[in-house]
Amino acid sequence: MEHALLEQVKHTRTFLRQEQLETIFEEFDGQRMRLTEVQRLEKYRKMLESPFRFFRGSAYLFYFDMTKSASIFHTPDRKPTWIQGDMHMDNFGAFQNEAGSIVFDVNDFDEGYVGSYLYDIIRMSISIALYLEEQGLHKTTQETAIQHFLNSYINQLKRFERKQDDPLTLIFTKDNTKGPAKRLLKKLEKRQRSYFLQDITYLNEDGERAFLWSEEIQPVTAEEYSAISNALSTYKIRDIAYKYGSGTASIGLKRYYILVEDEKGASGVENLVLEMKEVRTAIPAYFLPYQDLFWAHYEHQGARVVGTQKAMHHLEDPHLAFITMNGQEFYIRERSPYKKKIKPKNYKDVEDYFTTTSLMGKIAAKIHARADIDYSHVFTYHSEEEILKAIGKERNVFIEHTILQAMSYKETVYTDYDLFKNWVETKM
Repeated sequence: MEHALLEQVKHTRTFLRQEQLETIFEEFDGQRMRLTEVQRLEKYRKMLESPFRFFRGSAYLFYFDMTKSASIFHTPDRKPTWIQGDMHMDNFGAFQNEAGSIVFDVNDFDEGYVGSYLYDIIRMSISIALYLEEQGLHKTTQETAIQHFLNSYINQLKRFERKQDDPLTLIFTKDNTKGPAKRLLKKLEKRQRSYFLQDITYLNEDGERAFLWSEEIQPVTAEEYSAISNALSTYKIRDIAYKYGSGTASIGLKRYYILVEDEKGASGVENLVLEMKEVRTAIPAYFLPYQDLFWAHYEHQGARVVGTQKAMHHLEDPHLAFITMNGQEFYIRERSPYKKKIKPKNYKDVEDYFTTTSLMGKIAAKIHARADIDYSHVFTYHSEEEILKAIGKERNVFIEHTILQAMSYKETVYTDYDLFKNWVETKM
């Protein structure tokens, strides 16, 4: 009898969470994103690759869960931080800035919004645990890697508060990084800028450069070509392509590559590729407090993404822009020929993980401290001061509590991943 009751308890708990997941996926992927069945299946197949990939593709589930939990370490609603919104291990990487320097920084701003810094920090901490678990590393190593991230984050915020570093000018290059990031930056320095162009374009029979069609690079319709050409009339366009296969959460959003003659770039090369990506309301906006002043400045979702990137990067892409085309909102940026992230094979030992998460902690502090009154009139305060005030003298408690949250939610992700797998197999 007791065994039967226990099974009922387990079944009810599983059933309720399953219903919750189905409702959330239907609401966001079906209603908000308006993904077709084919697009949903494409997205879900990617999410089924691993629990970490599932976590990447379900940010709305993270915010649904996390915004229900109060914390003494949240900053006040009236003093939010401009957050990256989808902070995880794979949203950091190398690229070239406007001055021609190859830097390591955050490289995705689609979910940029305003809210407590803690959501970036917790999401990143969970991603560290999931990423290291996927590489077969022990729980203790995962916790230590998170600890390095958190300590580095706090220490860098304090350096900004004491004016020892300036968030407006601090960048991370091969000269002030270590481990995998340094090795990646040094390797990219030797890469020719034309490497990316040679990979996705060719010289046609007229001697003009055009896109090389592949599974990921496909021709656009005549209507799309005309609409994009009209929207980007200030550029001399050589070719336009539809880009498939990027990201996980971005599936279903239109993404174009536009081959143009370069007149603004730092290197003065003849051609470059612009990326034009459709953007919709940031996922955190559905769950975090509404900020009238922020929305007044960034009602256009392309403007929000462009504004986030400008706020968080010291030197911005000179091609950053936003447009509306056929009623859909897009942002535009250069597709950096040096864009590269650290891959699992780039980590030689556990110390490399600790070095990398420490660097990511510094970068997280930099983007939070930079995207405030230092950059935007939306803010009337320094975010580093408000964040450090929220953490207060309970640094150790903050770190222990965040690690506990991350490790606990990692297990939730694994459970949800199994439920998700069963749901996809039966429903899709």
